[in-house]
Amino acid sequence: MALKTDSLGRDALIKAATTSMSSKLLAGESEFFANMVVDAMQNVKMTNASGQVKYPVKNVHILKTHGKSTKETKLVSGYAIEATRSSQGMPKVMKNAKIACVDFNLNKYRLQMGVQVLVQDPDNLDLIRQREMDICKERCQKIIAAGANVVLCSRGIDDFALKYFVEAGVIAVRRVKKGDLRRIAANSGAKIVVSLADDESTESFDPENLGDCEIVEERKIGDWEYMFFEGMKFQRASTIVVRGANEFFLDEIERSIHDSLCVVKRVLESNSVVAGGGSVEVALSVYLDDFARTLGTRE
Repeated sequence: MALKTDSLGRDALIKAATTSMSSKLLAGESEFFANMVVDAMQNVKMTNASGQVKYPVKNVHILKTHGKSTKETKLVSGYAIEATRSSQGMPKVMKNAKIACVDFNLNKYRLQMGVQVLVQDPDNLDLIRQREMDICKERCQKIIAAGANVVLCSRGIDDFALKYFVEAGVIAVRRVKKGDLRRIAANSGAKIVVSLADDESTESFDPENLGDCEIVEERKIGDWEYMFFEGMKFQRASTIVVRGANEFFLDEIERSIHDSLCVVKRVLESNSVVAGGGSVEVALSVYLDDFARTLGTRE
């Protein structure tokens, strides 16, 4: 009774998505959302190592923003994160971006706890402080020198380090969530750098660790600013920016969209679909009834 989805085309997917929304709050606008969900899932198509085609739901990022009507919800081909530039002096848009993903603090360097330095000459104290500041400066300059013009950091970047990024006209974003950092790295072809140390016991930043992205832009949607990454090298992510009246309504929409994404994922991956509305159950009961009459005993 199962029909092959690829012979039915896109309509089958949209109907499946609409059906999953029909019992929820979005029932009135199910067609609008069904199209969006199908597009989003087709954008994240990927083939895994064993050659299976997969549609990971987690690659569709849902951002919720207050205000406007649900019809203002839109699908962005790319990835968006809830983060802003770390300083107002940085550019809002960066074209042909080279993204550096770092997973360490870009703060003023401090010697570890428990390290004792015996100083005979008080002038040397100043030199130690100066050197601590220079280490941070050199780290920032190495990242900039490698050609990075967008720096995503999962930890803190203090004002001292921001100064160098602002001077170089680089967009730096601090406190990016680890999950977002990983996804952007995977989509843009960047490597997450945990430390600048290399084999020669010096510090360096390899330009090969940078990812490519056509445009990185900060946009204001509702009351919040988001960073949008569009046109990444291995684009396998979509973002749905959901608009709605209040928190509860937004949560409800997110749940409905997530259910619908899962339904479309199953239809696409299994490549089969059955008729709904209880018709399969009725057909089965008729078949079983006929079969039961062929048996003479109570079994």
